[in-house]
Amino acid sequence: MMQPIPHPAGNDVVVRAGSIVVQRLFDIAYATDLARLEVLCMSAAGSGGSRARLAATPDKAVTFGNPPLLLPLPGLQLELDGETLDCAVRANFYDFGALAIAIDVPVRARPWPALVALSRAADRALGPAATQAPWAELCEQVVQRALPALTRPARERLQEDYLLIVVREFDTPLSTRELLARIDPVPLLSGEDRELSESARAEVLRQQYSYYADDLVLLTWDRAFIVEPRGESDVADVLEVANAQLLELRYYDELLDAELPQMYDEVEKARHARGLLAARHFAHLARRLHTQVAEVTELTEKIDNALQVTEDVYLARVYSAALTLFRVPTVAAAVDRKLAIVRDTYTALYEEASARRAELLEVAIVVLILIEIVLGLLKW
Repeated sequence: MMQPIPHPAGNDVVVRAGSIVVQRLFDIAYATDLARLEVLCMSAAGSGGSRARLAATPDKAVTFGNPPLLLPLPGLQLELDGETLDCAVRANFYDFGALAIAIDVPVRARPWPALVALSRAADRALGPAATQAPWAELCEQVVQRALPALTRPARERLQEDYLLIVVREFDTPLSTRELLARIDPVPLLSGEDRELSESARAEVLRQQYSYYADDLVLLTWDRAFIVEPRGESDVADVLEVANAQLLELRYYDELLDAELPQMYDEVEKARHARGLLAARHFAHLARRLHTQVAEVTELTEKIDNALQVTEDVYLARVYSAALTLFRVPTVAAAVDRKLAIVRDTYTALYEEASARRAELLEVAIVVLILIEIVLGLLKW
């Protein structure tokens, strides 16, 4: 019988400083005027939000299409793992209509098993299965504050969530190799109490990145473990951008899913119309589809250009891995396919409307010729 491979418990590793960041992202509008929102925040609170930039990365190495607006929010207290913790709260607005709210749970002087327990408690209290989480209330407060800067606010808000476990300092300095020899990150990343199979463990640990000898990034679909002794937040910021892109592409994918059957029904109705009414039906439907294609294309371009990583190879690798892991290219390809269907339908409708008008014009010309002939005969 195969014996299970022992894994280090990490009881002797103590996290001196870090945080558990629980993110919830919302689609709140078609677009957000960040410049106007910045003015609104300044006039309301005396000090506006700040535009995001990656602290440790040169500006020429990373380019934001339109830097998101960071807005600090009042903190809150949470009961987690048997203690009351003061948590910081912040909101990030993106110009393509996404809002990211993050609750930052502080971690101080915790042994590794206690960190794992705290992350599970945070996930239970604030994760997707939590029923008493403050997300809806926080989102509503922020949206009401930003309402004048929102274009076409969303009635139903699509959501994404993500969990980051960030360690800035251990009780003793550790290299990445030493850290992985003394802890088992799989329970932290999987959220499972039971031992995983070796193949499942390998899958959890597959997306592993390091640049310096003492930093580490481990990515999974719904959470990440980040060791950053220099206190930089660049990796966390990049992961948030990737999640925001996924959220908005999911929104447009679902929008087009709902639009295509309706479009087919309207095309069928237009084809059953007669005469001038048919041409008008086709022209009206073609204009509506053209407007929708233009709007979706404009917003998807903003989403694609939300962040361009050029010279920072390490950050580019993490960002690219996150996009692939979150299935952003797959959803983007689905949106492009559905847009292509709508574009082809628009072209066909435009040609149909032109053909119907041409037929009506030919009939009108023939009628006019017949009238002229009849009038000529009567006169003769």
